[in-house]
Amino acid sequence: METLDLVKSNLYSVKIAFYHVRMTRKPSPRRAAARAAKSPSRPASAKARPPAKGAPGARYHHGDLHDALLKAAETILERDGLTGLTLRAVAREAGVSHAAPAHHFRDLAGLVSELAAIGYRRFGAAMKAAELPGRSWTEVGQARAHAYLDFARAHPAMYRLMFRAERLDMGNPVLQEAANAAFARLVTAVGEGRGETIASRTLTLEQAAGAARAWSLMHGFASLVLDGRLSNILERLPAGSTVDQLLDVMLRGGAPIGPRGG
Repeated sequence: METLDLVKSNLYSVKIAFYHVRMTRKPSPRRAAARAAKSPSRPASAKARPPAKGAPGARYHHGDLHDALLKAAETILERDGLTGLTLRAVAREAGVSHAAPAHHFRDLAGLVSELAAIGYRRFGAAMKAAELPGRSWTEVGQARAHAYLDFARAHPAMYRLMFRAERLDMGNPVLQEAANAAFARLVTAVGEGRGETIASRTLTLEQAAGAARAWSLMHGFASLVLDGRLSNILERLPAGSTVDQLLDVMLRGGAPIGPRGG
């Protein structure tokens, strides 16, 4: 009986040793391939595919996110108006975390101020495009006036934002630079009309009056057009009359943004 127990004990020890050897032995290539075929795995292409740009978690190159947030803000501004423009809405539109806009612009005023700066730069480019060579001085002034109105009608939400001082940080250096450049162009145009070279930082009373006159006329006219407040006048005009024709008649005797004479 004792001999049988000893044999059983030895057999059990052999099985344990064989099990340890089997567990520590590296699987053959054939067995490894068979195991890989049985276990589901994600395709390599799915692992390497980066998130789509604009989706949560998308990675932007340095500086790209700043511009992407501004583009998202402009989309919201044009679609939903200024009331719909919030930091969270911009983050959702850009497909990034809610903290991203605050990281780049600190607050909503910082974001809309840089957005308004984009508007001022585009406005300046539109005014400059009106200064085509070969035009008379009067034609240049009229072209500037129409460029002013065209910009306001093409980008009404942006145009309104540019003059919403209570929503902007007027101390923002990006906005200051863009707004000052636009004002300098206005002053230069007024100086051309007076036959003078004007430094935008130092104006005489007459020069300042000329700039205020031109700006008031065009800003007031454009605002009335955008707000639909000229309907009472337009509906009384001869059939086929347009806002642009009304502006042309207003400009007779000298364009408000440019030289006088021809």
